[in-house]
Amino acid sequence: MFNSIFAEVGLCLSTFLLSTISSVMAGFIISLIYLITNRKEGYSQSYVWTIIMLPPIVAIVIATIGDNVASSLSLAGAFTLVRFRSAPGDPKQIAYIFYATATGLICGLGYIGYAFIFLALIAAIITVLHKTKFGSPTTSSMTLKISIPENLNYVGLFDKTLDKYAADWRLRRVKTTEFGTLFELIYSIEIHNTANQKAFIDEIRTLNGNLNVTLVLYKYDDKVYAQ
Repeated sequence: MFNSIFAEVGLCLSTFLLSTISSVMAGFIISLIYLITNRKEGYSQSYVWTIIMLPPIVAIVIATIGDNVASSLSLAGAFTLVRFRSAPGDPKQIAYIFYATATGLICGLGYIGYAFIFLALIAAIITVLHKTKFGSPTTSSMTLKISIPENLNYVGLFDKTLDKYAADWRLRRVKTTEFGTLFELIYSIEIHNTANQKAFIDEIRTLNGNLNVTLVLYKYDDKVYAQ
């Protein structure tokens, strides 16, 4: 009875199980690579699960369809109806989605050996890129806020210090604080990652009368420009 059921779809049960088990193993391996390379950036459990589930899902669909052109067109039509409602992700996360999907596709076609060769090659490339930090920026976008006395001429006062520690900088806003007794200068800067931030702030403090100096990563200070 069971043989007749599986014969109706033209798929051998052993081939189906082999593709499924292999793709699940591949999904686990890809998820481990993702976890290792994203320790510092952080990750969500749901995304890790997605990476694990994608290869077997794709493999099962491809193995079931086989050479059936009508089913392939129907599947393509179904995918065109899918709408992703989540916010756009990191390009690296999208690359992992394609990585998992391609591996599942190869497993579904029955090329198990080639699937794991592909898996190993991409894993090696990811590892090399991660270890060498290839393409990582040499500067960080930050917001610098400097308080100065109202009687201090700030024009050009901090230029030499900013040129020393930052690759690029720009004065974005000047406003009064403390009922007009102080000025606050707001800069957007591209500070060198190798720069000594304490020494940078200490040099500014010697110029602004040891008043408040704030240095914040730009992405955590979006409200600065919205005020």
